[in-house]
Amino acid sequence: MDSSHVYAHAEPAAPMGKGYFWRARANLISVNGMGARAPMPKVNTKLVAWEEVVGWCRALAAKIEESGFKPDVIVAIARGGYVPARLLCDFLDVHDLLSLQVLHWGRAAEITAVAHVKYPYDVDLAGKRVLLVDDIVDTGDSVIVARDYILSRWKPAELKVAAMQWISPVAKIKPDFYVDEVKEWVWYQYPWTRAEDTTNFFEKIIGERAKEGKKEWTYEELVREFKEWYGIDVGESYYRLALSRLLQAGKLEERAGKYVVKQ
Repeated sequence: MDSSHVYAHAEPAAPMGKGYFWRARANLISVNGMGARAPMPKVNTKLVAWEEVVGWCRALAAKIEESGFKPDVIVAIARGGYVPARLLCDFLDVHDLLSLQVLHWGRAAEITAVAHVKYPYDVDLAGKRVLLVDDIVDTGDSVIVARDYILSRWKPAELKVAAMQWISPVAKIKPDFYVDEVKEWVWYQYPWTRAEDTTNFFEKIIGERAKEGKKEWTYEELVREFKEWYGIDVGESYYRLALSRLLQAGKLEERAGKYVVKQ
């Protein structure tokens, strides 16, 4: 794709958090005042480092402490809430950690199902103060489902919600504790989903371009397209891992040094 072309920049058609459905519009970007055109990411994506996660969770713990809320139990919304929940256990000196898996997100930043608890089970939390933790509150559907499930089934004395990020324009619920209020939708590419997201993003690219007749790719072409679509660089090890997964899954095959889309 030539940088002198007009690029389609994806814009949300409806406010649906991570699962925005995208429509294209022409977007011209002037570079150095010379009128050159540069590609804009189709999906607004932030590459998150481990150090940022630790910093956000430390700041989140400080807010919780300042509020006077002292949780007896932390519940992680699986899978995104696992790492922040464990860090909050450390920073808040909480020793009881549970999890509840809520399914909502599918491949390549798309909503694929109504949010629901995948593995229901019961725990007696009567008299306990619960901190429900997720990495980000985007639509808020996962948090609402987990919160209502815990309150109705586990019956704690009190429950509060914490997340590192809160996408305020689209979220249906505001967490009790958060670090960043995000006012423009962005897909946070957290380090614990890097291989998974890279695989799904490649699959999305390959599928969309196949509709245009693009069926063969060099490694360099795929990486360049990835960077143009998502505006991030996850590094060669993740690109190679993702492509090996697509080969194993039968989505691609190698021929003469190229990746070929399987019919």
